[in-house]
Amino acid sequence: MGMEGVGARVTRKEDKRFITGLGRFVDDMVVPGMKHAVFVRSPHAHAGITSVDVTRAETMPGVIGVLTGRQLKADGIGNLICGWMIHSKDGTPMKMGAWSPLAVDRVRYVGDAVAVVVADTRAQARDAAEAVDIAYEEKDAVTSAVRALEPGAPQLHPEAENNLIFDWSLGDLAATDAAIARAAHVTRMHIVNNRLVPNAMEPRAALGHYNRAEDHTTCWTTSQNPHVARLVMSAFYNVAPENKLRVIAPDVGGGFGSKIFIYPEEVVCCWASKKTNVPVKWVADRTESFLTDAHGRDHVSEVEMAFDADNRIIGLKVDTIANFGAYMSLFSSSVPTYLYATLLSGQYDIPAIHANVRAVYTNTAPVDAYRGAGRPEATYLLERTMETAARELGVSPAELRRKNFITEFPHQTPVIMNYDAGDYAVSLDAAMNAADYQGFAARKAEAAARGKLRGIGMSSYIEACGIAPSAAVGSLGAGVGLWESAEVRVNAVGTIEVLTGSHSHGQGHETTFAQLVTQRLGVPLDSVSIVHGDTDKVQMGMGTYGSRSGAVGMSAISKALDKVEAKARKIAAHLMEADEGDIVIEDGALKVAGTDKSVPWFQLALAAYTAHNLPAGMEPGLKETAFYDPSNFTFPAGCYICEVEIDPDTGHTAIVQFVAADDFGNIINPMIVEGQVHGGIAQGVGQALLEGCHYDPASGQLLTASYMDYTMPRAGDVPSFQISTSNTPCPGNPLGMKGCGEAGAIGSPPAVINAITDAIGSNDLSMPATSERVWAALKAATRH
Repeated sequence: MGMEGVGARVTRKEDKRFITGLGRFVDDMVVPGMKHAVFVRSPHAHAGITSVDVTRAETMPGVIGVLTGRQLKADGIGNLICGWMIHSKDGTPMKMGAWSPLAVDRVRYVGDAVAVVVADTRAQARDAAEAVDIAYEEKDAVTSAVRALEPGAPQLHPEAENNLIFDWSLGDLAATDAAIARAAHVTRMHIVNNRLVPNAMEPRAALGHYNRAEDHTTCWTTSQNPHVARLVMSAFYNVAPENKLRVIAPDVGGGFGSKIFIYPEEVVCCWASKKTNVPVKWVADRTESFLTDAHGRDHVSEVEMAFDADNRIIGLKVDTIANFGAYMSLFSSSVPTYLYATLLSGQYDIPAIHANVRAVYTNTAPVDAYRGAGRPEATYLLERTMETAARELGVSPAELRRKNFITEFPHQTPVIMNYDAGDYAVSLDAAMNAADYQGFAARKAEAAARGKLRGIGMSSYIEACGIAPSAAVGSLGAGVGLWESAEVRVNAVGTIEVLTGSHSHGQGHETTFAQLVTQRLGVPLDSVSIVHGDTDKVQMGMGTYGSRSGAVGMSAISKALDKVEAKARKIAAHLMEADEGDIVIEDGALKVAGTDKSVPWFQLALAAYTAHNLPAGMEPGLKETAFYDPSNFTFPAGCYICEVEIDPDTGHTAIVQFVAADDFGNIINPMIVEGQVHGGIAQGVGQALLEGCHYDPASGQLLTASYMDYTMPRAGDVPSFQISTSNTPCPGNPLGMKGCGEAGAIGSPPAVINAITDAIGSNDLSMPATSERVWAALKAATRH
């Protein structure tokens, strides 16, 4: 089975249906009697609602119902919550402002939902939505987190004085200050991590169907974790009890974190279906996605990195202000805290670290996890500072990193994390060799002869994935456990169904998860089905985010396979009158080692279910469940090198070379891993060069609400990548895997900006490094 097992470049099983247009997305779902919802959204960034008049809208053609926030509250639907508790330095809990799925008396960002119209067609619902008459009392708005903390700034929530959600810190302040005081050199930087719109290919959608006969609700939704959606909607939002609520996430066209969260729309569709007695479907248009999907990043930081006379880092001090938008989204509080400050040691042995983080409300869309979630922000800050320090110290950026690498494992950092395995110098050398780092001076001279500026930059990143164990994250404030579940169901004819709590929305689980089963049981890939995304079919599971599906989800499958194998061996030993220890599973059969005795896999499965001849006391059947809770995070790491060429007349940047050397531990399918890294780098390059979400600071209107104004990377903006992997297997899970889905987005932005600043000889450049910004930085640099 080597051609289809672990390590093989198996083409993705799911691609055929997607490429031929046979994918089944929420928008493809049609239920008899289904009607369409359109939300009435606030045109103002901040306003009081004085009245909502639906009388004219209700009489319009095709309208079945026009529902408001007051009705929603009267029916006991709960407010949306943040599920990760963070306490400020003074011990007080985070200040969570009320977020009603439909606003009742106040709107806090452009796009805040105020009412919903249900009608026969989407067009009729849209027309009626425009007829809902809402009287607003406009208030001043604030879009910048830094400005929102200033005295006299507009106040968003009565719960949060001065718009401050929490003021949190991690690390040893006294030791860090002492290191800075005695340092031979301190590099200081002001770092901005630009706000991004996630832009998954498929917009969010929801279909709520209340069945009156059974008092049961089904919700089809674009979710990365349907069980968590069911748990939260039943336990906190009072949509329906868990046993009366089925959540289905069918094919989902990308998520990048933005589809982890439970949004107002799915809650409202389920409630509206019960209220109007018809199934209710809502599908976002692209502008709604720009306005209301959880945005990413948006940090402003001050950093001080202290070195001794030998150029070793002795201290790192970081102060960050994180923009949370108008409300606290589901996991927003964990992103700039335990997913960010805990990674500030990077690949370096830093004895003293202190981070202070202030989280702030503004009149903008809520901000939450986006590909990498906290890890890209930490890496960008650290790797821009390292490169800058090398320039200030007059040493090679590669050698400054090498001097400070952690070389002994396990390594306990001063910020919680315990790194279990890694070899950072191997990735650095691999990237430098692939990039011909030594030959750069000649390439720079050749480019100069053509009137172009060449620059090279690197980034050594580390990330923590497969967040766990549950007891640890619980002690840090997580509202859920972060284990994963699997059930391996062997059918009576030997075909296999794997029910996983992970969710696939582009990761290729239907292929990689099946490869593991093929490897273990020796059955053809085609006989293995992966079942996911439906709370009625699959046991409770935690979903897909944070590069966890391999390290956590597949480990659960591996544990279930252990149990299946053990039982299969017992049955085979009984049937062949052999010793259990002599049974080997290979090539689709169970064999007695050293003999020609064997039982085909399908026959063994049949024996388990006919139960005519089983060992004494054994239960019939062949189906096993496992729940896996990891013992530690996994720590993928790597080194990225970017080389750029800049036209000094226009500021246009071309990426002429991009090299990635990653350590993901053991790899199931190299082709899928390469695809994940390609996509991650494309998103990272997008952030570095092109993407930036902008609000008008006075009115709070979103100025980048379409692809006309928000620049997505196109094929021409992204180079061809050279990708390689090295392997230090992860000791913390049975498969030795680390996770690869976010690495590209984490490691690439600082490599790009380091290369551009190297080319233009100016460090005063923030993302996105558009042609205009690069040109202006060049002009400013040549004036000095």
